[in-house]
Amino acid sequence: MLARILLQIALVAGLALYIWGLGNRLDAAQVDLTLANGRADQAERLATLHQANAERIAGQLSDERTAQAKLRTEQNALRRALTTRQQQIEDLTRENQELRDWADQLLPAAARGLRQRPDLTGAAAYRQWLSGRGAVPAAADPAGP
Repeated sequence: MLARILLQIALVAGLALYIWGLGNRLDAAQVDLTLANGRADQAERLATLHQANAERIAGQLSDERTAQAKLRTEQNALRRALTTRQQQIEDLTRENQELRDWADQLLPAAARGLRQRPDLTGAAAYRQWLSGRGAVPAAADPAGP
């Protein structure tokens, strides 16, 4: 009978130990679930943020494409206007002998000097060239340096 009581105590102790172990596992699983829920919430916030960024970028891309199309339209209009003006100049040149003679003349030396300059690389070289011998003479000083 003592053996039976000891056996029952051992069974109850084993069962209590098993239940205690299950409780610890349940607590650990609860902690893991809480961490997983936190990570899922963070991932959902990140996904929402990325979705908002993607929508904003898509809007900007659409605006850029619209602006590019508008610029192409303006560029084409400017090309047509330039072609029209060049054609008008050619027509006037063909019609008017005085204008043809004027167009065939060489530019004055001062005007030719404005169009001639050395090859420049960078802003410092341009500034140095302007302040040196090749500088454009002031309007009040036609002789120049």
